[in-house]
Amino acid sequence: MEAPVSTRLASYTIEEEATEVVLSEPIPREVASVIPALTADEAAVKSTDEVSVDIIFPNPDQPRTQFKKEEIEELATSIEKDGLLQPILVRQMADGTYQIIAGERRWQASKAAGLEKVPIRIKEADDNQALELALIENIQRSDLNPIEEAYGYRRLMERRSMTQAEVAQAVSKGRSTVANALRLLDLPEEAQQLLYEEKITAGHARAILSVPTAEGRASLTNKIVENGLTVREAENLARLLSGKKESSTAAPRPATPPVFKSVAKTLRETLKTNVRVKSSKGKNKIEIEFKDEEDLQRLIHEILGSDDEAE
Repeated sequence: MEAPVSTRLASYTIEEEATEVVLSEPIPREVASVIPALTADEAAVKSTDEVSVDIIFPNPDQPRTQFKKEEIEELATSIEKDGLLQPILVRQMADGTYQIIAGERRWQASKAAGLEKVPIRIKEADDNQALELALIENIQRSDLNPIEEAYGYRRLMERRSMTQAEVAQAVSKGRSTVANALRLLDLPEEAQQLLYEEKITAGHARAILSVPTAEGRASLTNKIVENGLTVREAENLARLLSGKKESSTAAPRPATPPVFKSVAKTLRETLKTNVRVKSSKGKNKIEIEFKDEEDLQRLIHEILGSDDEAE
């Protein structure tokens, strides 16, 4: 089975899959070496230009690897009508071509719309900076599915030796958000692929991860797909597979003494309100309900007697 997220890409081809059309897994290509990059502090947008779409290429580290056909077609229609209003952010390569940092969907749609040239903004950035910028841009636009986001975080950590906290700071997310995203990479490969293809949700993924064994996770994944389980149903089944639902073997609850029920009945009849005699954690208590302050005063007189009224 193919890995859910490829780390290298050059172009996409369109293929039909069930009811949804997505762009296929990327085709590997050799990437030209970059021109000497400036430091992070010096990195900045150099200029705006308009160049041929044929000398612009995707970034092999682009976190987003799935582009739906309908999204491209809708944007292409808009571009045909109004043109490409937002430049594509690129970096210049040593061979004179340009590599996309942010805006690959706009580039795909521009080609589909038949544009020969597109506006670009050139930015000096090395491989790591390009990855970070692409990840931030996609996250801000909510363009990544959970698996793509998780792989993006992991590549940042591996390539730049960053901690979860440092990645969270770089992409303006909470550390727990990054940690929870990275946990998705512990899913079985089949579950990762299903999440990548949006055939299960992040809620289903969390239910799968709650099962402690690899066999249990694989079993739950299969049952979610075969039976079309909802997230709630998946969570319930996960508890069973985890052995957490053992109420039948738990110690039986002590029976309520008959005198408790008898006293509660007598008090209900006498006070004309609901009364419970209960045991909890080794302690016994009487609960008497009342409607309001006036009803409370009535209960006090019933319990203490009516001598006060005679005064």
